[in-house]
Amino acid sequence: MAKVIASITTSVDGYIAAPGDGPGRGLGEGGERLHNWVFGGPWRYEDDARGEPSGEDAVWFAEVVSRIGAVVSGRSTYEAARHWGERNPWDVPVFIVTHRPEEEPDSGEFAFVSGVEAAVERAAEAAAGKDVQVMGGAEIIRQALAAGVVDELTIIVAPVILGGGKRLFEGFSRSLDLHQLGARQSRFATFIDYRVKQ
Repeated sequence: MAKVIASITTSVDGYIAAPGDGPGRGLGEGGERLHNWVFGGPWRYEDDARGEPSGEDAVWFAEVVSRIGAVVSGRSTYEAARHWGERNPWDVPVFIVTHRPEEEPDSGEFAFVSGVEAAVERAAEAAAGKDVQVMGGAEIIRQALAAGVVDELTIIVAPVILGGGKRLFEGFSRSLDLHQLGARQSRFATFIDYRVKQ
């Protein structure tokens, strides 16, 4: 049976995006530093070419990607990523949680679904026994945790303090117990894996 895994990168002070996030600046002004681990070092939105993860970052990323059978993402992340150029970047089915499922693009690259529980259910069916990855934004991860559909949660802590922006657990009022499964550290991030106790 597929596990539902949620993962998100946060700053040390708990922000998943700096102020001014949106299309073309998905992590906000200066928020690129949160994803240095993804691109192998510092990068900017304006960069034409970006690097790839290396060392422990690459090991963690490769392990997660090898287990993914489907992805669930929020509409805000989809918009901020400029629809990923209308091309699915994961080579597995991608389900976008939205209040406007009728706006699903004709490309067939993404399925628009109303509600996180319905999206996770469809993703689990499509994953063919592999994991379902719930990615950002923070709102979708909060909804999935509140709905009790997340089996494991990875918090990726970037060694930066943003001082403002969007917080991971802002407005989250459910109490959850987590069991730490392990932690890894690299130059650009600390990965902390938890099992979510339901």
